[in-house]
Amino acid sequence: MKRRTLAVASALAVLAAAATAVVAAPQPAYAHGAMTSPATRTWACYLEGPESPLSNACRDAVAQGGTQPLYDWYGVLIGNNAGRHRELIPDGQLCGAGTAKYTAYDAARADWPATTLEAGADHRFTYAAWAPHPGTFEVYVTRDGYDPTKPLAWSDLEPAPFTTVTNPSIVDGAYQWDAVLPADKTGRHVLYSVWQRSDSPEAFFNCSDVVFGFDGGGGPGTDGKCSATVTVDQRWPGGFQASVTVRNDGPASVRPWSVGWHMYDGAVIGSGWNAVVSQTGHMARADAPSWNETLAPGSAVTIGFIAAGEPADPPIATPFLNGVACG
Repeated sequence: MKRRTLAVASALAVLAAAATAVVAAPQPAYAHGAMTSPATRTWACYLEGPESPLSNACRDAVAQGGTQPLYDWYGVLIGNNAGRHRELIPDGQLCGAGTAKYTAYDAARADWPATTLEAGADHRFTYAAWAPHPGTFEVYVTRDGYDPTKPLAWSDLEPAPFTTVTNPSIVDGAYQWDAVLPADKTGRHVLYSVWQRSDSPEAFFNCSDVVFGFDGGGGPGTDGKCSATVTVDQRWPGGFQASVTVRNDGPASVRPWSVGWHMYDGAVIGSGWNAVVSQTGHMARADAPSWNETLAPGSAVTIGFIAAGEPADPPIATPFLNGVACG
């Protein structure tokens, strides 16, 4: 089983930097943890930079709620929850746990930064243990037909969590446990996590935006087409550099564009350019940077990356442009 998520940095590797940022933030915080894989909305936006986020969703959230919620990315909590979250948190306010401080992260939109996952695959969940406590973690997934442009309601979640764990081990500063992701899910969903402490009524809540497979939102449309070429630019023992060029052959612009592909066994991306490149398991994704979000009809974008492993021929499976397979 192979898992890898590259965002701006490894979740665990930046915890020390996050601590420094919290000290420098305008107000102190006293919260205790949050999901880092898959990334929560506050964690993903924090990684983009609280003062100048890259994505439209994070920029709008900071414009509405300021930077403090990102410096306190681990602080979405209810102090007197005691298992009563469905009573205490109104529909439409799940991601911010009904708090005014995090209400900007309840925004119903389809462009929150998301982690690409493979339905039915194994995943190692990591939850930053900012201040460790005993308790139980539950993770729910949204139902089939979930619409991210509508406020998230309790009825949008599957009735039972797909993973539940009590007092998981802390490894490298984070609670970690392995679970099988829900099968037969496609497209954009939310994983909703609840951490209820057993030594206190306090509980923590997170929305992690994910895409099972590749997101079809914003694609070339039903008549859209795309073409792609993949080349190995350099190779050396144990690694290679490759380029993925995708052309929008459809009649409409794609904004924001996102290119996805499947990496073969043993190939792990270490860095990329011309896009925000990430990899989770076999699934790789390259999201449009803020300075080049639109792919006009007839235009192409080339994403480069360096990977460990020996390249296959071709080095990756057929790329997708916003959910459309490219010929």
